[in-house]
Amino acid sequence: MKTAVIIPALNEAGNIAKLVQETMTQPVEWVFVADNGSTDKTAVLAQKAGAIVISEPRRGYGYACAAGTKAALAAGAGILAYMDGDFSSLHIELPRLLAPIKQNQADLVLGSRVLGHIAAGAMLPHQRFGNWLSARLMSRLYHVTVTDLGPYRAIRADLMRSLKMCEMTFGWPTEMMVKVAKGNGRIIEVPVSWHVRRSGRSKVSGTLRGSLLAAYYILGVTLRYAR
Repeated sequence: MKTAVIIPALNEAGNIAKLVQETMTQPVEWVFVADNGSTDKTAVLAQKAGAIVISEPRRGYGYACAAGTKAALAAGAGILAYMDGDFSSLHIELPRLLAPIKQNQADLVLGSRVLGHIAAGAMLPHQRFGNWLSARLMSRLYHVTVTDLGPYRAIRADLMRSLKMCEMTFGWPTEMMVKVAKGNGRIIEVPVSWHVRRSGRSKVSGTLRGSLLAAYYILGVTLRYAR
């Protein structure tokens, strides 16, 4: 099963080249960087590093993920893996996410920072609480056992095609989880680590507005699809 890694990125010029280079050392066929309207050299540096750059000027985490997903599916990928462009996730942990799908043990594999390791300063207290609350609601409402709603994950491409994703905000990863759960897909978690971004400012934890918006969309999607 050929694997594509999709990296949504907005103004990650300080991180993207090294991230792409290191990700390409893993057992993957493609690295797609979905440039979400960056005003710096993110796209240029990603392409020079070996990524296939997809331009998505409409701002929104979901728009970027959707654009990268469309390109990866068109290329013929059998597994889609997602990671953020800020170097908060480690490329060397990618095989942990891919193995359960390749061994036909799971349809969606979530990288759990709670089961793994969160570096000092990588998640602020309100983020930890919001993540805990969202995971508890997800588990209770959809009868699955999850500890984290993190962005580092992998999914079968044929399943992804069937989800008909429509959340174009920070709620995009949550939509993926609830739709797989409602379809009785096999969801498992594997431990991963989470680190302080190497360069630049977070679009979520970097501002109070970003944190509140992320929480609003994540909780909103979790509750809305449970109806």
